[in-house]
Amino acid sequence: MKPEAEKPASKGLVTGVVLFYLVAALAMVMANKWVLNITDTPLFFLWTQLAIAALLFIICDIFRALPDRLTFDLHTSKQMVAVVGLNVIGLSFSNYTLKYVDASFYQVARGLVLPFTVGVSFVVLHSRPSLKVLGACAMVTLGFFIGVFLDGTPVSALGIFFGVASSAITAVHSVVIKRSLGAVNGSALALSWYMNSLSAVVLFPIVLLVGEGPNIVKLLFNVNELAVAPGTMSPLKTFIWGSFITGVLGFLMNIASLLSIKVTSPITHMVSSAVRGVAASLLGMWLFHDIITTGRASSIATILAGSALYTWFKHKESQTNSHNASDRRGSYERVKMEDIESAAESKAKP
Repeated sequence: MKPEAEKPASKGLVTGVVLFYLVAALAMVMANKWVLNITDTPLFFLWTQLAIAALLFIICDIFRALPDRLTFDLHTSKQMVAVVGLNVIGLSFSNYTLKYVDASFYQVARGLVLPFTVGVSFVVLHSRPSLKVLGACAMVTLGFFIGVFLDGTPVSALGIFFGVASSAITAVHSVVIKRSLGAVNGSALALSWYMNSLSAVVLFPIVLLVGEGPNIVKLLFNVNELAVAPGTMSPLKTFIWGSFITGVLGFLMNIASLLSIKVTSPITHMVSSAVRGVAASLLGMWLFHDIITTGRASSIATILAGSALYTWFKHKESQTNSHNASDRRGSYERVKMEDIESAAESKAKP
């Protein structure tokens, strides 16, 4: 006897989730760029975000605002070593990327997430991509090279390096996340709690090891306060407000990503990502006076087109596979690339 089909989410719920995730993600990138423009402590800034998100998890658990109670088990923590390590490195590299490149160029600098994810899936999960999927990945890669080499606007080589490195780490991280869910009985909420809290613990000594200590002292004790122009917010106030905003947004995006994966389709997710990419470029022009040249616009458009084609091809392939699988029982089901992409997207902050 077939189980009753799950009732699809209402259009209002889907629209609300997509709009919230879109606005939160955009605000996250812009707030990060706002703070990173004035601080020399990008890792300390990241630590405050993780600490605030972990604190909000604890507060919500105290007031029973979460569907599940939070726990902290030493045995489970040991199983999180790989996923937490990759999370810390990936987020650190993402912050460095945003510090060294324009907000409008951030999407281009991290444009190789999709090709890397497909490659990692093939090597680790033995999920062989079709020629159409490889063609879409080639288009995304072409868009990346257009933005890096054919755009006349000077681009930081260090920012490109961190962007490529963070893209590769995000791809590996998405696979590790998939495997780490087993340690928390498949609870994405519990996984987010462990990742935020343990990442904050791991990152704190790294902040001191990389030499941010003196700059943190200058920031906290307003050493350069007298150099601030009248009517301009001081670096400390900017840092505090930016940390609070991004910390809260990071916590909310952990919750929203669970809803997004649950109630939206890959096509909807891809459309919202495309809108976010265009909106980020326009906001970069407006807020930070970024220059959008023809080459940069062509790069962003090519990356979005390749990503859209990839999503469409995977959607059609999943429909075909589902139709074929309905005639066979007990057949092996591959891990879907849509699941990996959703996990990578939800954890690749800012």
